[in-house]
Amino acid sequence: MTFKVLQIPAGQMANYTYIIADEDTDLAAVIDPSWELDKTFSALKKNGWTAKYIINTHGHFDHVLGNEQVAAATGAKIVQHENSKLNKDISVKNGQTIELGKTRLQVLHTPGHSEDSMCLVLEGQLVFTGDTLFVGNCGRVDLPGSDAEKMYHSLFNVVAKLDERLLVYPGHNYGSTETSTIGRERSTNFVLQPKTKKEFLEFMGAGG
Repeated sequence: MTFKVLQIPAGQMANYTYIIADEDTDLAAVIDPSWELDKTFSALKKNGWTAKYIINTHGHFDHVLGNEQVAAATGAKIVQHENSKLNKDISVKNGQTIELGKTRLQVLHTPGHSEDSMCLVLEGQLVFTGDTLFVGNCGRVDLPGSDAEKMYHSLFNVVAKLDERLLVYPGHNYGSTETSTIGRERSTNFVLQPKTKKEFLEFMGAGG
């Protein structure tokens, strides 16, 4: 089993679109298609990959903007967490596995930034964290549907407990590097420094 991951900068909000390809079958998944879809289509064509899935880490517009266009062009099925209220072909929930040829993605429900936020662990080697965790920061919790208490749980009881060797692939290029590791973020990311829930809520401006 071999796979390849492409990290594609897109748009003026420092978004990342990702392509995961199972190289044994040439099946691919597009994660969070937004702007500059020509880059995505070009990469699929150049590598001879067939898009099977479009997977959204959450439903905010800057992560789903390209869904319909990619689906129409490739026939890929749209995959979202079951809490998403957007149009989707496949609903997934915490602990579920998405199979892409011989490559597997594990779904981790990580609400906080949004109720449908999820992280995706790829073959125990890397994790797509969407807007739950950035390099050096975390997603906002002051938006409609955000919840600081749920973000605390997601960060400290789910993300921070992942294998420290996992590579972190975030939803935006907001940090000092394009990728990181869970271990590095646990050590250097100020939002992951040990805090009680009350301290975290106060820190995030959500009160105690």
